[in-house]
Amino acid sequence: MISPFNLHHQNNEIDSKIVVALERLSEAFRVLLWNESKLTSLSPIQIQILIFLLFQPVEKCRVSYLAKEFNMSKPTISDSVKSLLAKGLIQRNDDALDSRSFTVSLTETGKLTAIQSADFTRSIENPVSLLAPQQKEIMLDGLLKIIQELNKAEIITVQRMCFTCTHYRVHDSGHYCKLLQMQLAYKEIRTDCPEHEAISL
Repeated sequence: MISPFNLHHQNNEIDSKIVVALERLSEAFRVLLWNESKLTSLSPIQIQILIFLLFQPVEKCRVSYLAKEFNMSKPTISDSVKSLLAKGLIQRNDDALDSRSFTVSLTETGKLTAIQSADFTRSIENPVSLLAPQQKEIMLDGLLKIIQELNKAEIITVQRMCFTCTHYRVHDSGHYCKLLQMQLAYKEIRTDCPEHEAISL
Protein backbone atom coordinates (compact mmCIF):
# COMPACT_ATOMS: atom_id res chain seq x y z
CA MET A 1 0.00 0.00 0.00
CA ILE A 2 1.31 3.44 -0.94
CA SER A 3 1.21 5.58 2.20
CA PRO A 4 3.69 7.86 3.95
CA PHE A 5 3.32 5.55 6.96
CA ASN A 6 4.32 2.47 4.96
CA LEU A 7 7.97 2.18 6.02
CA HIS A 8 9.15 0.64 2.76
CA HIS A 9 7.54 3.42 0.76
CA GLN A 10 8.57 6.10 3.28
CA ASN A 11 12.24 5.13 3.31
CA ASN A 12 12.46 5.52 -0.45
CA GLU A 13 10.46 8.74 -0.89
CA ILE A 14 11.55 12.11 0.48
CA ASP A 15 7.99 13.45 0.12
CA SER A 16 6.77 10.76 2.52
CA LYS A 17 9.55 11.50 4.99
CA ILE A 18 8.57 15.18 5.01
CA VAL A 19 4.88 14.34 5.53
CA VAL A 20 5.70 12.03 8.45
CA ALA A 21 8.07 14.63 9.94
CA LEU A 22 5.27 17.22 9.78
CA GLU A 23 2.93 14.73 11.46
CA ARG A 24 5.46 14.26 14.27
CA LEU A 25 5.65 18.03 14.72
CA SER A 26 1.86 18.30 14.84
CA GLU A 27 1.89 15.64 17.55
CA ALA A 28 4.40 17.74 19.51
CA PHE A 29 2.06 20.74 19.31
CA ARG A 30 -0.85 18.62 20.53
CA VAL A 31 1.17 17.30 23.49
CA LEU A 32 2.35 20.78 24.48
CA LEU A 33 -1.16 22.19 24.21
CA TRP A 34 -2.61 19.35 26.29
CA ASN A 35 0.08 19.89 28.93
CA GLU A 36 -0.86 23.57 29.05
CA SER A 37 -4.55 22.67 29.34
CA LYS A 38 -3.80 20.58 32.44
CA LEU A 39 -2.07 23.55 34.06
CA THR A 40 -4.92 25.96 33.36
CA SER A 41 -7.87 23.54 33.67
CA LEU A 42 -8.99 24.67 30.23
CA SER A 43 -9.55 22.68 27.06
CA PRO A 44 -7.00 23.07 24.23
CA ILE A 45 -9.47 25.05 22.09
CA GLN A 46 -10.24 27.37 25.02
CA ILE A 47 -6.51 28.09 25.34
CA GLN A 48 -6.27 28.74 21.61
CA ILE A 49 -9.20 31.16 21.80
CA LEU A 50 -7.59 33.09 24.66
CA ILE A 51 -4.30 33.38 22.75
CA PHE A 52 -6.18 34.49 19.63
CA LEU A 53 -8.02 37.21 21.57
CA LEU A 54 -4.73 38.39 23.06
CA PHE A 55 -3.11 39.16 19.71
CA GLN A 56 -5.86 39.69 17.11
CA PRO A 57 -7.91 42.87 16.42
CA VAL A 58 -11.37 43.15 17.94
CA GLU A 59 -13.26 42.80 14.62
CA LYS A 60 -11.99 39.22 14.37
CA CYS A 61 -13.08 38.33 17.90
CA ARG A 62 -16.51 36.99 16.94
CA VAL A 63 -17.85 33.45 17.22
CA SER A 64 -18.31 33.18 13.44
CA TYR A 65 -14.71 34.20 12.75
CA LEU A 66 -13.33 31.97 15.50
CA ALA A 67 -15.18 29.01 13.96
CA LYS A 68 -13.47 29.66 10.61
CA GLU A 69 -10.10 30.32 12.23
CA PHE A 70 -10.05 26.97 14.04
CA ASN A 71 -12.00 24.96 11.44
CA MET A 72 -14.73 24.12 13.95
CA SER A 73 -18.50 24.44 13.97
CA LYS A 74 -20.11 27.56 15.43
CA PRO A 75 -21.91 25.52 18.15
CA THR A 76 -18.57 24.03 19.28
CA ILE A 77 -16.95 27.46 19.48
CA SER A 78 -20.05 28.91 21.17
CA ASP A 79 -19.79 26.27 23.91
CA SER A 80 -16.13 27.18 24.52
CA VAL A 81 -16.97 30.88 24.58
CA LYS A 82 -19.79 30.29 27.09
CA SER A 83 -17.41 28.34 29.31
CA LEU A 84 -14.77 31.10 29.17
CA LEU A 85 -17.45 33.69 29.99
CA ALA A 86 -18.59 31.63 32.98
CA LYS A 87 -15.00 31.37 34.21
CA GLY A 88 -14.56 35.14 34.00
CA LEU A 89 -11.73 34.91 31.46
CA ILE A 90 -13.53 36.79 28.69
CA GLN A 91 -16.34 39.32 28.48
CA ARG A 92 -19.08 39.92 25.93
CA ASN A 93 -19.27 43.25 24.10
CA ASP A 94 -22.66 43.78 22.43
CA ASP A 95 -22.87 45.56 19.09
CA ALA A 96 -24.78 48.85 19.50
CA LEU A 97 -26.17 48.58 15.96
CA ASP A 98 -27.10 44.88 16.02
CA SER A 99 -28.41 43.28 19.22
CA ARG A 100 -27.70 39.78 17.84
CA SER A 101 -24.04 40.54 17.16
CA PHE A 102 -21.22 40.75 19.70
CA THR A 103 -17.48 40.49 20.08
CA VAL A 104 -15.57 38.99 22.99
CA SER A 105 -12.48 40.31 24.74
CA LEU A 106 -10.20 39.24 27.55
CA THR A 107 -10.78 40.21 31.16
CA GLU A 108 -7.69 41.06 33.22
CA THR A 109 -7.63 37.49 34.54
CA GLY A 110 -8.08 36.17 31.01
CA LYS A 111 -5.25 38.34 29.75
CA LEU A 112 -2.86 36.97 32.37
CA THR A 113 -3.87 33.40 31.51
CA ALA A 114 -3.44 34.07 27.78
CA ILE A 115 0.02 35.62 28.29
CA GLN A 116 1.17 32.60 30.29
CA SER A 117 -0.33 30.10 27.83
CA ALA A 118 1.03 31.86 24.72
CA ASP A 119 4.47 30.52 25.62
CA PHE A 120 3.44 26.86 25.25
CA THR A 121 5.43 26.52 22.00
CA ARG A 122 8.78 27.39 23.62
CA SER A 123 9.99 23.78 23.40
CA ILE A 124 9.58 23.94 19.62
CA GLU A 125 10.99 27.44 19.23
CA ASN A 126 14.25 26.48 20.96
CA PRO A 127 15.45 23.91 18.37
CA VAL A 128 14.26 26.19 15.53
CA SER A 129 16.49 28.96 16.91
CA LEU A 130 19.51 26.66 16.52
CA LEU A 131 19.11 26.42 12.74
CA ALA A 132 21.34 28.49 10.48
CA PRO A 133 19.66 31.56 8.89
CA GLN A 134 19.70 29.95 5.43
CA GLN A 135 18.11 26.77 6.81
CA LYS A 136 15.36 28.87 8.41
CA GLU A 137 14.60 30.66 5.13
CA ILE A 138 14.42 27.39 3.17
CA MET A 139 12.19 25.84 5.82
CA LEU A 140 9.90 28.88 5.97
CA ASP A 141 9.62 28.99 2.18
CA GLY A 142 8.62 25.33 2.01
CA LEU A 143 6.13 25.56 4.87
CA LEU A 144 4.45 28.68 3.46
CA LYS A 145 4.04 27.03 0.06
CA ILE A 146 2.49 23.94 1.67
CA ILE A 147 0.11 26.16 3.67
CA GLN A 148 -0.78 28.11 0.52
CA GLU A 149 -1.73 24.91 -1.32
CA LEU A 150 -3.75 23.66 1.66
CA ASN A 151 -5.54 27.01 1.69
CA LYS A 152 -6.34 26.67 -2.03
CA ALA A 153 -7.73 23.19 -1.32
CA GLU A 154 -9.87 24.76 1.47
CA ILE A 155 -8.32 22.47 4.08
CA ILE A 156 -6.96 25.51 5.91
CA THR A 157 -9.82 27.97 5.51
CA VAL A 158 -8.37 31.13 7.09
CA GLN A 159 -4.95 32.35 6.04
CA ARG A 160 -3.31 35.71 6.59
CA MET A 161 0.15 35.26 5.08
CA CYS A 162 1.77 37.34 2.33
CA PHE A 163 1.42 34.71 -0.38
CA THR A 164 -2.40 34.75 -0.13
CA CYS A 165 -2.75 38.54 0.04
CA THR A 166 -3.85 40.97 -2.68
CA HIS A 167 -1.06 43.36 -1.66
CA TYR A 168 1.71 40.82 -2.32
CA ARG A 169 3.70 40.87 -5.55
CA VAL A 170 6.78 39.11 -6.86
CA HIS A 171 9.21 41.29 -8.81
CA ASP A 172 12.52 40.44 -10.44
CA SER A 173 14.14 42.01 -7.41
CA GLY A 174 12.19 39.85 -4.97
CA HIS A 175 9.11 40.11 -2.76
CA TYR A 176 7.08 43.33 -2.64
CA CYS A 177 4.13 44.65 -0.59
CA LYS A 178 1.92 47.18 -2.41
CA LEU A 179 0.30 48.29 0.85
CA LEU A 180 3.60 49.07 2.56
CA GLN A 181 5.14 50.09 -0.79
CA MET A 182 8.38 48.35 0.01
CA GLN A 183 10.56 45.40 -0.91
CA LEU A 184 10.45 42.54 1.59
CA ALA A 185 13.43 40.48 2.64
CA TYR A 186 12.46 36.84 3.05
CA LYS A 187 12.62 37.16 6.83
CA GLU A 188 10.01 39.96 6.51
CA ILE A 189 7.44 37.71 4.80
CA ARG A 190 4.53 37.52 7.23
CA THR A 191 2.69 34.38 8.27
CA ASP A 192 -0.04 36.36 10.05
CA CYS A 193 -0.55 39.95 8.87
CA PRO A 194 -3.12 42.30 10.43
CA GLU A 195 -3.53 44.13 7.09
CA HIS A 196 -4.07 40.91 5.11
CA GLU A 197 -6.69 41.01 2.35
CA ALA A 198 -7.38 37.60 0.88
CA ILE A 199 -7.07 37.01 -2.86
CA SER A 200 -10.45 36.18 -4.40
CA LEU A 201 -10.40 32.60 -5.65
